[in-house]
Amino acid sequence: MRFNHAAAMWQTFPELRAGALHATGIDAGADVEAAITSFGAIAEARLAGAQESEFPEIQAWRRGFSRMGLKPTQYRSASEALLRRFRQEHALPRLHPLVDLCNAVSLAFAIPIAVFDVEKIAGDLEVRPATGDETYLTFGGDIEHPEPNEVIFADGEGRAHARRWTNRQSGLSAVRPTTRSVLIVAEALHASAEADIARLVATLADHLAKAWPPAPKAALLSAASPGFEF
Repeated sequence: MRFNHAAAMWQTFPELRAGALHATGIDAGADVEAAITSFGAIAEARLAGAQESEFPEIQAWRRGFSRMGLKPTQYRSASEALLRRFRQEHALPRLHPLVDLCNAVSLAFAIPIAVFDVEKIAGDLEVRPATGDETYLTFGGDIEHPEPNEVIFADGEGRAHARRWTNRQSGLSAVRPTTRSVLIVAEALHASAEADIARLVATLADHLAKAWPPAPKAALLSAASPGFEF
């Protein structure tokens, strides 16, 4: 399988930097509580000095959403939504150890992280503008069709696994207790994105290897090296 961003994405967002990881042997019994607590403390400390809307990572995504024609306070990147909830409640709901770990890392880095069940993806997965014919399954079980030119994660059968780029994933490929193999994608648009994505991928790979060995396959993506084979 291959994951990549379409050429149009690199042309429109040349500042984009991304990381991808493929992890296997996933199970819902892993204990990642210490890591979640540690990353949560990092987020708490940062939020004590400023609201998430002031973070350069979040401001960059807001500018990106504006360039896509979306109101950034109506549609937020996943990292902003998580930070906003965490600031208000000082905790996030627990869903699955892997999702909880990735959410905690997302909080600490203020960078959106998507996690997909590989077995639910048909063919390759590409971040690209939608044609408008794709189907998207909500977490409530409804079928939607993305707007033409809306940025989506699309598979080989025209199914959208995320809408509005980093805004919302699909219920189709969400991690469940039966999930065994996942693709994890982190994306950033801010000035220090290249260094921060590299650090995030290395950090997450280390924790994944400890909780769900063997070590995941990982790659850093750019316009010069846009694809990840796994």
